[in-house]
Amino acid sequence: MSTIITSIDPHSPAQRAGIQVGEQLLQINGHKIVDVLDYRFFGYDPDPMVELQQPDGQRRTLRVPKEEGMDLGLNFETYLMDKARSCANNCIFCFVDQMPPGMRKSLYFKDDDARLSFLMGNYLTLTNLSPREIQRIIDLRISPINVSVHTTDPELRAQLLRNKRAGESIDTIRRFAENHITMNCQIVSCPGLNDGAALEKTLHDLGQMYPSVNSVAIVPVGVTKFRDGLYPLRPYTKEEAGAVIDLVEAFGAASLQERGTTMAWCSDEFYLLAGRPLPEKSYYEDMDQLENGVGMLQLLLSQATMAIEDLSPTEEAKPFSIATGVSAAPFLQQIVDLLHRRCPNIQGHVYPIRNCFFGETITVTGLITGTDLMEQLRGQELGERLLLPSCMLRYGENVLLDDVTVEQLETALGVPIAIVPSDSGFDLIDTIMGLAVEMPAFSLPPEDEYYRYNPGS
Repeated sequence: MSTIITSIDPHSPAQRAGIQVGEQLLQINGHKIVDVLDYRFFGYDPDPMVELQQPDGQRRTLRVPKEEGMDLGLNFETYLMDKARSCANNCIFCFVDQMPPGMRKSLYFKDDDARLSFLMGNYLTLTNLSPREIQRIIDLRISPINVSVHTTDPELRAQLLRNKRAGESIDTIRRFAENHITMNCQIVSCPGLNDGAALEKTLHDLGQMYPSVNSVAIVPVGVTKFRDGLYPLRPYTKEEAGAVIDLVEAFGAASLQERGTTMAWCSDEFYLLAGRPLPEKSYYEDMDQLENGVGMLQLLLSQATMAIEDLSPTEEAKPFSIATGVSAAPFLQQIVDLLHRRCPNIQGHVYPIRNCFFGETITVTGLITGTDLMEQLRGQELGERLLLPSCMLRYGENVLLDDVTVEQLETALGVPIAIVPSDSGFDLIDTIMGLAVEMPAFSLPPEDEYYRYNPGS
């Protein structure tokens, strides 16, 4: 843990107040600062009193004039002011365990850190929370947090997470619910293990904790070709995926009547596995589970359709191509077809990229590598631009999972590449039309990439 100040933002409240690099932040408004959650929470107030320790050991206290909610402008050695907490489990479905050897170190780090859940949206199992941390979440009203539940059966949870104490976390979930901590929950569904009657029980138990349990996403287990020596898992069959959808939709219909919300949704991938059409966009209500791929394709399609309707039929744009995962390709092709019908002068191609790197059972866009892109797009008609969704890239950098850079791709394929925010149909159409698109802000230093890496997205 280090609360020593390594830099100060120019023109920030801290700089104006005279805080110096090298001083250690001890307290804000009398509260000890241990990590980033303390810093964010207690630094939110206007004009806080800040206690500092200088390098020579002397202490001083000063008031920092600022508005409520404005950041003090202090930076520390790491984003968390501490090390990220690694996972204490050995989940039988863990994607990190299915990574090939020889990739960058950060991709093998398994985080399970409540601070990252609150700040970055990471999912956590709650198995490594100390009593002090549980109480702090309650006391500070840290909410919402994202919880990987998987099952509410304690024995089954211990089996799935391969942690004999994993079942105890169900009591933590109930305690959070009793204290009105909002939770968005995730269930990685594995054939024959936590689906069927076990899934029905889990949904019922979580439903009893509404509204603290705000939403539940059910996603199919991802199975790569790198599973030697691991638990014998397999992907869902078409029929099995359909059975999961039927169960979840039945729960959702009952929940809608009882609570006024569907509450639980299957990810888009389940519908694709089952060969079923996606529900209408309105089915997903507030889209609380987009990060789990719940309703994302319908949102992309509906936004793109609206953007296309605003175009003049005489509009023109440079010929383009889009590379995407196998599961998303039909929806992007639908968008390109709509665009061409509206604007006949615009020509584009969609290329579904098979995942030879991880195995062809992996169909999501975010796990496509530069190697697969180069091998499958060489010699194809790419037009004057190749569009890549931002989820293919390392956060904040132009690097794909296998360390191939965007620049290397451009050289290999002989075409300029444009990066498009993955979840916006409006940005997709703007990029096709040659308009500048602002990428989402990125606030983490490169060495902290693993804080944001989520291989299931």
